[in-house]
Amino acid sequence: MPTSVNGQCNPKFAELQSEFERNFSERGESGASVCLSVNGETLVDLWGGVANRETGEPWEQDTVSIVFSCTKAATALCAHILIDRGLLDANALVTDYWPEYGKHGKENTTVAMMLNHESGLPAFREPIKPGGFYDWDYMISRLEEEEPFWEPGTRNGYHMVSFGWTVGELVRRVSGKSLGTFFADEVAGPTSADFWIGIPDNFDRTIAPMIPYVPKPDDLILDFGLKLMTEPTSVQALSYFNTGGWKPDDPEAYRAEIGGAGGISNARGQVAMYEPLAKNDGSLVSPERLKSMSMVSTATQKDFTLLQPTRFGPGFMKSVDNRNLRNAANRHSVILGDQAFGHVGAGGSIGFADPECGLAFSYTMTQMGNGILLNDRGQSLIDAAYRALGYKNNDSGVWIK
Repeated sequence: MPTSVNGQCNPKFAELQSEFERNFSERGESGASVCLSVNGETLVDLWGGVANRETGEPWEQDTVSIVFSCTKAATALCAHILIDRGLLDANALVTDYWPEYGKHGKENTTVAMMLNHESGLPAFREPIKPGGFYDWDYMISRLEEEEPFWEPGTRNGYHMVSFGWTVGELVRRVSGKSLGTFFADEVAGPTSADFWIGIPDNFDRTIAPMIPYVPKPDDLILDFGLKLMTEPTSVQALSYFNTGGWKPDDPEAYRAEIGGAGGISNARGQVAMYEPLAKNDGSLVSPERLKSMSMVSTATQKDFTLLQPTRFGPGFMKSVDNRNLRNAANRHSVILGDQAFGHVGAGGSIGFADPECGLAFSYTMTQMGNGILLNDRGQSLIDAAYRALGYKNNDSGVWIK
Protein backbone atom coordinates (compact mmCIF):
# COMPACT_ATOMS: atom_id res chain seq x y z
CA MET A 1 0.00 0.00 0.00
CA PRO A 2 1.48 3.42 -0.95
CA THR A 3 2.40 5.63 2.00
CA SER A 4 0.06 8.55 2.50
CA VAL A 5 1.73 11.96 2.31
CA ASN A 6 -0.20 14.84 3.84
CA GLY A 7 0.12 18.60 3.98
CA GLN A 8 0.52 21.31 1.40
CA CYS A 9 2.90 21.90 -1.49
CA ASN A 10 2.98 24.84 -3.87
CA PRO A 11 2.86 23.55 -7.48
CA LYS A 12 6.24 25.20 -8.08
CA PHE A 13 7.74 22.51 -5.82
CA ALA A 14 5.97 19.52 -7.36
CA GLU A 15 9.32 17.80 -7.98
CA LEU A 16 10.13 18.05 -4.28
CA GLN A 17 6.83 16.41 -3.35
CA SER A 18 7.52 13.68 -5.88
CA GLU A 19 10.95 13.05 -4.35
CA PHE A 20 9.44 12.99 -0.85
CA GLU A 21 6.98 10.34 -1.99
CA ARG A 22 9.82 8.39 -3.64
CA ASN A 23 11.62 8.37 -0.30
CA PHE A 24 8.80 6.19 1.03
CA SER A 25 8.30 4.02 -2.04
CA GLU A 26 11.94 3.51 -3.06
CA ARG A 27 14.38 4.71 -0.39
CA GLY A 28 13.18 3.05 2.79
CA GLU A 29 11.57 6.02 4.53
CA SER A 30 9.43 5.20 7.57
CA GLY A 31 8.14 8.50 8.97
CA ALA A 32 9.29 11.96 7.96
CA SER A 33 8.52 15.64 7.47
CA VAL A 34 9.79 18.28 5.05
CA CYS A 35 9.07 21.99 5.11
CA LEU A 36 10.37 25.11 3.43
CA SER A 37 9.57 28.79 3.26
CA VAL A 38 10.79 31.49 0.88
CA ASN A 39 10.97 35.05 2.18
CA GLY A 40 8.72 34.04 5.04
CA GLU A 41 6.02 32.32 3.00
CA THR A 42 5.56 28.61 3.71
CA LEU A 43 5.40 26.89 0.32
CA VAL A 44 6.00 23.26 1.35
CA ASP A 45 4.80 21.56 4.54
CA LEU A 46 4.56 17.79 4.09
CA TRP A 47 4.62 14.78 6.37
CA GLY A 48 3.91 11.10 6.04
CA GLY A 49 4.53 7.53 7.13
CA VAL A 50 4.37 6.14 10.63
CA ALA A 51 5.58 7.71 13.85
CA ASN A 52 5.98 4.35 15.56
CA ARG A 53 6.50 1.10 13.67
CA GLU A 54 5.53 -1.03 16.67
CA THR A 55 2.14 0.60 17.21
CA GLY A 56 1.47 1.74 13.65
CA GLU A 57 0.71 5.24 14.91
CA PRO A 58 0.77 7.57 11.89
CA TRP A 59 3.08 10.56 11.57
CA GLU A 60 0.77 13.51 12.18
CA GLN A 61 1.14 17.21 11.50
CA ASP A 62 2.66 17.90 14.93
CA THR A 63 4.74 14.74 15.36
CA VAL A 64 8.31 15.47 16.45
CA SER A 65 11.47 13.42 16.86
CA ILE A 66 15.10 13.70 17.91
CA VAL A 67 17.00 15.80 15.37
CA PHE A 68 20.44 14.91 16.73
CA SER A 69 23.14 17.36 15.57
CA CYS A 70 20.65 19.75 14.01
CA THR A 71 20.54 20.84 17.67
CA LYS A 72 24.05 22.28 17.34
CA ALA A 73 22.70 25.05 15.12
CA ALA A 74 20.15 25.96 17.79
CA THR A 75 22.91 26.07 20.41
CA ALA A 76 25.18 28.12 18.15
CA LEU A 77 22.35 30.56 17.44
CA CYS A 78 22.00 31.20 21.17
CA ALA A 79 25.70 32.10 21.34
CA HIS A 80 25.43 34.40 18.32
CA ILE A 81 22.50 36.24 19.88
CA LEU A 82 24.69 36.96 22.90
CA ILE A 83 27.59 37.99 20.67
CA ASP A 84 25.28 40.31 18.76
CA ARG A 85 24.15 41.93 22.01
CA GLY A 86 27.75 42.58 23.05
CA LEU A 87 27.52 40.20 25.99
CA LEU A 88 29.83 37.53 24.55
CA ASP A 89 32.99 38.23 22.55
CA ALA A 90 33.93 35.64 19.95
CA ASN A 91 37.59 36.65 20.20
CA ALA A 92 37.75 36.57 23.99
CA LEU A 93 39.23 33.78 26.04
CA VAL A 94 36.77 31.22 27.34
CA THR A 95 38.22 31.83 30.81
CA ASP A 96 36.88 35.40 30.73
CA TYR A 97 33.44 33.82 31.22
CA TRP A 98 34.31 30.39 32.58
CA PRO A 99 37.47 30.62 34.72
CA GLU A 100 37.41 26.98 35.81
CA TYR A 101 37.93 25.88 32.21
CA GLY A 102 41.45 27.29 32.01
CA LYS A 103 43.71 24.38 32.87
CA HIS A 104 45.40 21.29 31.40
CA GLY A 105 46.37 23.11 28.19
CA LYS A 106 43.03 24.82 27.60
CA GLU A 107 44.04 28.22 28.98
CA ASN A 108 44.24 29.98 25.60
CA THR A 109 41.02 28.62 24.13
CA THR A 110 38.81 31.33 22.63
CA VAL A 111 35.06 31.44 22.20
CA ALA A 112 35.54 31.25 18.42
CA MET A 113 37.54 28.04 18.78
CA MET A 114 34.61 26.44 20.58
CA LEU A 115 32.18 27.49 17.83
CA ASN A 116 34.60 26.26 15.17
CA HIS A 117 35.17 22.77 16.62
CA GLU A 118 38.78 23.78 17.30
CA SER A 119 38.89 23.55 21.11
CA GLY A 120 40.31 20.02 21.13
CA LEU A 121 37.60 18.32 23.20
CA PRO A 122 35.65 16.13 20.77
CA ALA A 123 35.54 13.23 23.25
CA PHE A 124 36.29 12.16 26.83
CA ARG A 125 39.09 9.72 27.64
CA GLU A 126 37.75 8.25 30.86
CA PRO A 127 34.32 6.57 30.97
CA ILE A 128 31.32 8.83 31.38
CA LYS A 129 29.33 7.75 34.43
CA PRO A 130 25.97 6.05 33.77
CA GLY A 131 23.48 8.77 32.89
CA GLY A 132 26.25 11.37 32.75
CA PHE A 133 24.87 13.03 29.62
CA TYR A 134 21.72 13.90 31.59
CA ASP A 135 23.73 15.70 34.30
CA TRP A 136 24.81 19.16 33.10
CA ASP A 137 27.06 19.98 36.05
CA TYR A 138 28.83 16.63 35.78
CA MET A 139 29.56 17.13 32.07
CA ILE A 140 30.87 20.64 32.69
CA SER A 141 33.23 19.38 35.38
CA ARG A 142 34.43 16.66 33.02
CA LEU A 143 35.22 19.28 30.37
CA GLU A 144 37.12 21.36 32.90
CA GLU A 145 39.33 18.42 33.85
CA GLU A 146 39.88 17.01 30.34
CA GLU A 147 43.12 17.56 28.45
CA PRO A 148 42.62 18.62 24.82
CA PHE A 149 43.38 16.09 22.10
CA TRP A 150 45.27 18.83 20.23
CA GLU A 151 46.47 22.35 20.98
CA PRO A 152 43.32 24.47 20.79
CA GLY A 153 43.13 26.52 17.62
CA THR A 154 45.67 24.52 15.64
CA ARG A 155 43.18 22.28 13.85
CA ASN A 156 39.51 21.34 13.91
CA GLY A 157 37.71 18.11 14.67
CA TYR A 158 33.99 17.62 14.90
CA HIS A 159 32.76 17.84 18.52
CA MET A 160 30.03 15.27 18.08
CA VAL A 161 28.14 15.78 21.35
CA SER A 162 30.51 17.84 23.50
CA PHE A 163 29.74 20.96 21.41
CA GLY A 164 26.49 21.27 23.34
CA TRP A 165 28.35 21.71 26.62
CA THR A 166 31.36 23.72 25.42
CA VAL A 167 29.17 26.33 23.72
CA GLY A 168 26.15 25.76 25.93
CA GLU A 169 28.03 26.52 29.13
CA LEU A 170 29.12 29.85 27.66
CA VAL A 171 25.45 30.63 26.99
CA ARG A 172 24.60 29.69 30.57
CA ARG A 173 27.46 31.66 32.13
CA VAL A 174 26.73 34.82 30.15
CA SER A 175 22.92 34.79 30.16
CA GLY A 176 22.33 33.33 33.61
CA LYS A 177 19.85 30.89 32.07
CA SER A 178 20.28 27.25 31.17
CA LEU A 179 20.81 26.58 27.47
CA GLY A 180 17.35 25.11 27.02
CA THR A 181 15.67 27.99 28.85
CA PHE A 182 17.58 30.63 26.90
CA PHE A 183 16.69 28.93 23.63
CA ALA A 184 13.02 28.72 24.62
CA ASP A 185 12.90 32.37 25.71
CA GLU A 186 14.96 33.96 22.95
CA VAL A 187 14.45 31.72 19.90
CA ALA A 188 11.64 29.17 20.10
CA GLY A 189 9.24 31.54 21.83
CA PRO A 190 9.64 34.56 19.52
CA THR A 191 9.58 32.42 16.36
CA SER A 192 6.86 30.00 17.57
CA ALA A 193 9.21 27.16 16.67
CA ASP A 194 8.31 23.67 17.83
CA PHE A 195 11.87 22.98 18.93
CA TRP A 196 13.07 22.04 22.39
CA ILE A 197 16.47 21.50 23.99
CA GLY A 198 15.06 19.58 26.92
CA ILE A 199 11.30 19.10 26.93
CA PRO A 200 9.16 20.55 29.77
CA ASP A 201 7.28 18.37 32.23
CA ASN A 202 3.93 19.14 30.59
CA PHE A 203 5.09 18.11 27.12
CA ASP A 204 2.22 16.41 25.26
CA ARG A 205 3.48 15.87 21.71
CA THR A 206 4.08 12.50 20.08
CA ILE A 207 7.85 11.90 19.93
CA ALA A 208 8.55 9.41 17.17
CA PRO A 209 11.33 6.98 18.20
CA MET A 210 14.39 6.82 16.00
CA ILE A 211 15.14 3.69 13.98
CA PRO A 212 18.88 2.91 13.88
CA TYR A 213 20.53 2.10 10.60
CA VAL A 214 21.43 -1.57 10.27
CA PRO A 215 24.68 -1.99 8.32
CA LYS A 216 24.57 -4.11 5.20
CA PRO A 217 27.32 -6.56 4.16
CA ASP A 218 28.11 -4.56 1.03
CA ASP A 219 28.24 -1.13 2.74
CA LEU A 220 31.28 0.94 1.88
CA ILE A 221 33.23 2.00 4.95
CA LEU A 222 35.20 5.21 5.34
CA ASP A 223 38.14 5.81 7.66
CA PHE A 224 35.84 7.05 10.45
CA GLY A 225 33.98 3.74 10.51
CA LEU A 226 37.18 1.72 10.46
CA LYS A 227 38.58 3.60 13.46
CA LEU A 228 35.25 3.28 15.23
CA MET A 229 35.27 -0.50 14.90
CA THR A 230 38.96 -1.29 15.34
CA GLU A 231 40.48 1.26 17.77
CA PRO A 232 38.49 1.57 21.02
CA THR A 233 40.73 4.34 22.39
CA SER A 234 40.54 6.47 19.24
CA VAL A 235 38.78 9.83 19.23
CA GLN A 236 36.27 8.32 16.83
CA ALA A 237 35.33 5.45 19.15
CA LEU A 238 35.38 7.59 22.30
CA SER A 239 33.19 10.29 20.78
CA TYR A 240 30.67 7.72 19.57
CA PHE A 241 30.62 5.11 22.33
CA ASN A 242 31.71 6.88 25.55
CA THR A 243 28.30 8.33 26.36
CA GLY A 244 27.38 6.94 29.76
CA GLY A 245 24.70 4.78 28.19
CA TRP A 246 22.88 7.70 26.56
CA LYS A 247 19.82 6.45 24.71
CA PRO A 248 18.35 9.26 22.60
CA ASP A 249 14.77 8.03 23.01
CA ASP A 250 15.00 7.57 26.77
CA PRO A 251 12.41 9.88 28.45
CA GLU A 252 15.21 11.11 30.71
CA ALA A 253 17.20 12.06 27.61
CA TYR A 254 14.22 13.98 26.28
CA ARG A 255 14.22 16.12 29.41
CA ALA A 256 17.99 16.67 29.49
CA GLU A 257 19.52 19.69 27.81
CA ILE A 258 21.89 17.93 25.40
CA GLY A 259 22.75 20.85 23.15
CA GLY A 260 24.99 18.85 20.83
CA ALA A 261 22.54 16.13 19.84
CA GLY A 262 19.36 15.99 21.94
CA GLY A 263 16.99 18.53 20.41
CA ILE A 264 13.41 17.58 19.58
CA SER A 265 11.64 19.13 16.61
CA ASN A 266 10.26 18.50 13.13
CA ALA A 267 10.74 20.15 9.77
CA ARG A 268 8.19 22.88 10.45
CA GLY A 269 9.82 23.67 13.79
CA GLN A 270 13.27 24.05 12.27
CA VAL A 271 11.99 26.20 9.42
CA ALA A 272 10.38 28.53 11.97
CA MET A 273 13.79 28.93 13.64
CA TYR A 274 15.64 29.53 10.39
CA GLU A 275 13.05 31.77 8.72
CA PRO A 276 14.18 35.07 10.33
CA LEU A 277 17.75 34.22 9.32
CA ALA A 278 16.77 33.37 5.74
CA LYS A 279 14.85 36.65 5.48
CA ASN A 280 17.66 38.55 7.24
CA ASP A 281 14.98 40.56 9.03
CA GLY A 282 17.11 41.40 12.08
CA SER A 283 14.64 39.90 14.55
CA LEU A 284 17.07 37.33 15.99
CA VAL A 285 20.46 38.77 15.01
CA SER A 286 21.63 41.84 13.14
CA PRO A 287 22.51 41.69 9.42
CA GLU A 288 26.17 42.06 10.38
CA ARG A 289 26.07 39.08 12.74
CA LEU A 290 24.12 37.06 10.17
CA LYS A 291 26.89 37.64 7.63
CA SER A 292 29.46 36.30 10.09
CA MET A 293 27.29 33.25 10.76
CA SER A 294 27.07 32.43 7.05
CA MET A 295 30.79 32.65 6.28
CA VAL A 296 33.21 29.72 6.29
CA SER A 297 35.33 30.06 9.42
CA THR A 298 37.15 26.73 9.36
CA ALA A 299 37.70 24.06 6.73
CA THR A 300 39.96 21.06 6.40
CA GLN A 301 40.79 18.20 4.10
CA LYS A 302 40.82 15.81 7.06
CA ASP A 303 38.69 16.61 10.06
CA PHE A 304 40.42 15.20 13.16
CA THR A 305 37.27 13.34 14.22
CA LEU A 306 35.39 12.54 11.02
CA LEU A 307 38.57 11.89 8.98
CA GLN A 308 37.09 13.52 5.88
CA PRO A 309 36.85 17.06 4.50
CA THR A 310 34.54 19.40 6.43
CA ARG A 311 33.54 23.06 6.14
CA PHE A 312 32.01 25.05 8.99
CA GLY A 313 30.81 28.50 9.76
CA PRO A 314 30.98 29.49 13.43
CA GLY A 315 28.77 26.74 14.84
CA PHE A 316 27.09 25.84 11.56
CA MET A 317 27.78 23.44 8.71
CA LYS A 318 28.36 24.83 5.26
CA SER A 319 28.06 23.04 1.93
CA VAL A 320 30.43 20.05 1.95
CA ASP A 321 31.11 18.27 -1.33
CA ASN A 322 32.61 14.84 -0.71
CA ARG A 323 31.03 13.17 -3.73
CA ASN A 324 34.41 12.21 -5.14
CA LEU A 325 35.73 10.91 -1.85
CA ARG A 326 36.82 7.28 -1.88
CA ASN A 327 33.88 5.07 -0.90
CA ALA A 328 31.64 8.13 -0.42
CA ALA A 329 28.67 6.80 -2.42
CA ASN A 330 26.69 10.05 -1.93
CA ARG A 331 26.45 9.56 1.81
CA HIS A 332 29.08 11.95 3.13
CA SER A 333 28.15 15.28 1.54
CA VAL A 334 25.67 18.07 2.04
CA ILE A 335 25.29 20.27 -1.03
CA LEU A 336 23.70 23.67 -0.33
CA GLY A 337 23.89 27.19 -1.70
CA ASP A 338 27.06 29.19 -1.16
CA GLN A 339 25.52 31.44 1.52
CA ALA A 340 23.52 28.67 3.20
CA PHE A 341 24.31 27.60 6.75
CA GLY A 342 22.67 25.13 9.10
CA HIS A 343 23.34 21.63 10.34
CA VAL A 344 22.76 17.99 9.52
CA GLY A 345 21.70 15.43 12.10
CA ALA A 346 22.78 11.81 12.44
CA GLY A 347 20.95 9.58 10.01
CA GLY A 348 20.25 12.32 7.48
CA SER A 349 18.07 15.10 8.91
CA ILE A 350 18.88 18.75 8.18
CA GLY A 351 17.83 22.34 8.74
CA PHE A 352 19.33 25.45 7.13
CA ALA A 353 18.85 29.02 5.99
CA ASP A 354 20.00 30.45 2.67
CA PRO A 355 19.83 34.26 2.78
CA GLU A 356 20.75 34.50 -0.90
CA CYS A 357 17.28 33.28 -1.91
CA GLY A 358 15.37 33.68 1.35
CA LEU A 359 15.10 29.91 1.76
CA ALA A 360 14.48 28.22 5.12
CA PHE A 361 14.47 24.44 4.75
CA SER A 362 14.26 21.35 6.92
CA TYR A 363 13.81 17.61 6.57
CA THR A 364 13.50 15.25 9.54
CA MET A 365 12.90 11.52 9.72
CA THR A 366 13.04 8.49 12.02
CA GLN A 367 14.67 5.86 9.80
CA MET A 368 18.35 6.68 10.03
CA GLY A 369 20.49 6.23 6.95
CA ASN A 370 24.06 5.20 6.31
CA GLY A 371 26.82 7.78 6.14
CA ILE A 372 28.14 10.73 8.12
CA LEU A 373 26.24 13.62 6.51
CA LEU A 374 23.23 13.43 4.17
CA ASN A 375 21.99 10.52 2.13
CA ASP A 376 19.86 10.42 -1.03
CA ARG A 377 16.60 11.04 0.82
CA GLY A 378 17.52 14.46 2.18
CA GLN A 379 19.76 15.60 -0.66
CA SER A 380 17.12 14.81 -3.29
CA LEU A 381 14.69 17.15 -1.51
CA ILE A 382 17.28 19.92 -1.25
CA ASP A 383 18.19 19.52 -4.92
CA ALA A 384 14.54 19.77 -5.95
CA ALA A 385 14.08 22.89 -3.82
CA TYR A 386 17.03 24.69 -5.40
CA ARG A 387 15.96 23.72 -8.91
CA ALA A 388 12.47 25.09 -8.23
CA LEU A 389 14.10 28.38 -7.19
CA GLY A 390 15.93 28.67 -10.51
CA TYR A 391 19.31 27.28 -9.52
CA LYS A 392 21.06 25.48 -12.37
CA ASN A 393 23.59 23.01 -10.94
CA ASN A 394 25.81 22.09 -7.99
CA ASP A 395 28.82 20.87 -9.95
CA SER A 396 31.06 23.38 -8.14
CA GLY A 397 30.11 21.98 -4.72
CA VAL A 398 27.41 24.58 -4.11
CA TRP A 399 24.13 25.32 -5.88
CA ILE A 400 24.49 28.23 -8.32
CA LYS A 401 22.04 30.11 -10.54
